[in-house]
Amino acid sequence: MRWLRQTLAMMALNLRTIPQRLSSSAVAIVGIAGVVVVFISVLSIAAGFSAAMRQSGSPQRALVMRSGADSEMTSGLGGPEADIIKQAPGIRRDGQTPLVSAELYVIIDLPKKSSPDSPANVPMRGIEPTAMKVREEVSVTQGRMLQFGTNEVIVGRGASVQFANLELGNTIVSGQNRWQVVGIFEADGGVAESEIWCDSRVLQGAYRRGNSYQSVLARLDSSDSLKAFTDWLTSNPAVNVMVRRENEYYAGQSRALTSLIQVVGYGIAALMGIGAIFGAILTMYTAVATRAREIATLRALGFNTGSVLVSVLGESLALGLIGGVLGGAAAYFAFNGYQTSTMNFQTFSQVAFAFRVTPELLVTGIVYALIMGLVGGLFPAIRAATLPIPSALREL
Repeated sequence: MRWLRQTLAMMALNLRTIPQRLSSSAVAIVGIAGVVVVFISVLSIAAGFSAAMRQSGSPQRALVMRSGADSEMTSGLGGPEADIIKQAPGIRRDGQTPLVSAELYVIIDLPKKSSPDSPANVPMRGIEPTAMKVREEVSVTQGRMLQFGTNEVIVGRGASVQFANLELGNTIVSGQNRWQVVGIFEADGGVAESEIWCDSRVLQGAYRRGNSYQSVLARLDSSDSLKAFTDWLTSNPAVNVMVRRENEYYAGQSRALTSLIQVVGYGIAALMGIGAIFGAILTMYTAVATRAREIATLRALGFNTGSVLVSVLGESLALGLIGGVLGGAAAYFAFNGYQTSTMNFQTFSQVAFAFRVTPELLVTGIVYALIMGLVGGLFPAIRAATLPIPSALREL
């Protein structure tokens, strides 16, 4: 109990004197806060991209592609195969109509609004009239639904924000093709909001694809219907396909880029953290040097070295906590919800998404700040605890 009382008394004294050393303490606080801002902002890119991909799929839907394909871009299905897929058991029906959409996926070049001279790969998806019933989360929020059989398109909200000429009423020019934007749609923040949708038959003619598609999206009777649906298709010699739950497909699409961003984020944070730790070390050495006589006096009065060690570490942790909280707050207000787009390396197309500064990221940033404070205060704390009392008492 005596040790605890001494430790608490010294720690309270250290914390009360931080404002007297504000200029030197600010060096450590600002350095740690800067690292936390960069750390959280970079990882919020991965969190936002991953969330956009995860929100895109539903376990109630199945995506059918050619066997061996790792994305829609590398898949290909003939019209007769699409017709056979529509006959499979386990598909939900609207009366006699199966809720299935055979779809074509192409890439067109459009400039970004932020950099008009840099064309971006924007996905254009040909859909069937049943597509809106298959994807129940999609709704047209501005304008109207496209008229099938025409060159009308509807555009995802994210695409309309990020890319040029995708506002309601504009005309998209791609090669010899012209498309009229008649509606803007939302899809609960999913990757579909990065796409342009048009009639699949019109898109086949525009790109000379004949009677072909790249995927078939089916709405299942229930999540348990996937096995019957898959077994029927994979055992049918007339088709050569693979079946995946839609949510699992998009989760897999996000892993490569998310992992890359996380590696980069942790690497940058580690390098910057070294600099912040040196700043904390210098700050705490300065604090120990300016209070050497005070520390020596307390030790001469009976305060043990353990109390001195813990109190200096406590001050360093407090500086780390302040820096972490400030950095986390700055990252949240500066980056959370910021709209951008990046390349999905699986399909070589742009995905629009928003940065997400999640509570988990904020906690991780603060923990990292505390680690920097702990490491930065360790050697100065050892120095304070081992100062020779006679020589320290003689210091001015």
